Order: sequence, then C-alpha cells, then structure tokens
Amino acid sequence: MLNVHSFESLGTYDGPGIRLVVFLQGCAFKCLYCANPDTISFKGGTPTLNDDILQMARNQRPFFGKLGGVTVSGGEPLWQAKDLADLFEMLKKDGFNTCIDTNGNVFNDDVKRLVKSTDLVLLDIKHINEEWHKTITGTVNKTTLRFAEHLKEENIRTWLRYVLVPGYSDQPEYLHEMGEYFKEYDNIEKLEIQPYHKLGVHKYDHLKMEYKLHDVPENTLEQLETAKDILSNYFKEVIIN
Repeated sequence: MLNVHSFESLGTYDGPGIRLVVFLQGCAFKCLYCANPDTISFKGGTPTLNDDILQMARNQRPFFGKLGGVTVSGGEPLWQAKDLADLFEMLKKDGFNTCIDTNGNVFNDDVKRLVKSTDLVLLDIKHINEEWHKTITGTVNKTTLRFAEHLKEENIRTWLRYVLVPGYSDQPEYLHEMGEYFKEYDNIEKLEIQPYHKLGVHKYDHLKMEYKLHDVPENTLEQLETAKDILSNYFKEVIIN
C-alpha cells in the first residue's frame, strides 16, 4: 500500500511515451522553488492498494504504446521504497515499463531492491555544491550522489534533471563541476534543463507557507542557452524542457 497524493493520466512529461503518473505524499527536501508544496508534508495523502494502481495501469495500457508505462513521482517516492518495490515487481511481471522521478535522498536496502525493477530513473540534481544544495533544499547532497553512484554500478538508465534558478543554480563554475562529476557515468542518457518558473506560487498562499523566491526572475533565453552550451561538453544529450 502506498500513500498517494494524486494521479495523472496520459502524462507526457515524466518519462518516455504516454504514462500513468503516481504522485506520492511526503518529501524531506524543502526546495525553495518547489512547485508542489502540497506534497512535502508526510501527513495527508490517500492510502492506496498496489492492486488498485496495477488495475489503473492495466486500464490505461492501450494508450501507452511501445514507450509508455508507469512513473512514480512525489513528493519523494524513495521514502516508500519497500511498498513501491512490491508495486514495481507487480508491474514488471505484467509487462509495464517502470520509471521513478526522485531526488535520491534515501538510500537503503529497500531502495536497492526497488532499483532492480526500475527501467528508468529521472534523477533531480538540485546542485552539485554541498553548501548551495543545503541553501536550496535545507540538506546536503551526499545521499543523492551515493544513490547516483549506485545507479551507475547497476547500469540503470538515468536522465538527470536540473532546475536552473538565476542566482542559485546557474553559476557557470558549478555547471562545469557537475559536468565533470558525471561525465564518466555511461548510464546517464541525457540531462534535462528545467527552466525556473513560479507556476506553483499560488499554492504557498493557500497553504499559508512563505515563498522565498518572489524576487527571483524567470530565466532568459540567453541564460538557458549558456547553461546548455556548458553542459553539452559533458553529457550525450542536453535539452531545455
């Protein structure tokens, strides 16, 4: 059983093809720019049987085609790795493509088991520098980098995702540092640059939470292209979402 925040049918953003996206409740990161602050708290959510999620996937199978499948996002799905591993093993047995969208902030035996039934990991890298990572998320990036190392060891297909926040995660020296860090990771197929946006700001008002980046402007096209030019030196493919 998983504690689910919400579902998205026919998703086209979280992995290849058309997908059923399951958003789980709860995340230990407190990202300054989080677009879904309603998923952060570990309270709330709807307990949902794995069998029910499997049936939803079966109902939507005709839309998935050859590339689509099921993506589990959050919140942070690795906090529910034990039950999620059960679900993914069920999905794989039924022939579904499986994908996790994660910040990698949990690494234990349950996560290792989960990875074995995962076709693709969308790994959100918040910042390569530990202090900047702590500024953005409230915690350091050691566990995320260890999780990434495990994906490399297990040769799990991985797409990196990186939100480019002006003044916080767009420093050229750290983009180069991130590229140098990951350039030998053959399992990384591409890096997706995600432009900073404020689409979720209204949720903070509703939740009576403070949004701390009101004064941060959205990216210019030049900023995005500069980051792409830098990162293209290190990754097989770099795209701007």
